[in-house]
Amino acid sequence: MTDMSQPFPDGHWGREDISPLFKPVYAFASTAMGSRVIKALVPLDRRVLRATKGKYTLFGPTSMPELLLTTTGRKSGQQRVAALSYLRDSDRLLVLGSNFGAQRHPAWSLNLIADPKAVVAINGIDIPVTATLLTGPDAQSGLQRFLAYPMYQAYRTRTDRELRLFALERR
Repeated sequence: MTDMSQPFPDGHWGREDISPLFKPVYAFASTAMGSRVIKALVPLDRRVLRATKGKYTLFGPTSMPELLLTTTGRKSGQQRVAALSYLRDSDRLLVLGSNFGAQRHPAWSLNLIADPKAVVAINGIDIPVTATLLTGPDAQSGLQRFLAYPMYQAYRTRTDRELRLFALERR
């Protein structure tokens, strides 16, 4: 049963605080090799998240909170699923299109710009959301929160493109 007083349930695994216990994990994730390893594991992680509707992740409690984001492909019209880390921001969730610091924006961000209606799966629950691309001070504030994690600092140095930040609000 869902607690309707809270727009999004708490995730089963993942931590939003930067625990000293997990600093070595974040340090590894910040390296080019760490990014390659994590990127290679993302398809498997997406399967775990899909099978559990966002309840469990391959990365367990050492990761940031994760969700599954289902968007509509802007070209294909097909449902596309991405596993993403997120941060809470009051009654909404923030997701950042870092794409591990690649030069291209992640496909899911292009899909949200074309159609902001999506679905997130968190802790076994599917929730319809509307995405808003953040700009200005709102985007800067959210970006600073992600940059508190060393891997996002590293991603930002690998590309000169602007990292897109989206707020997801329950529909």
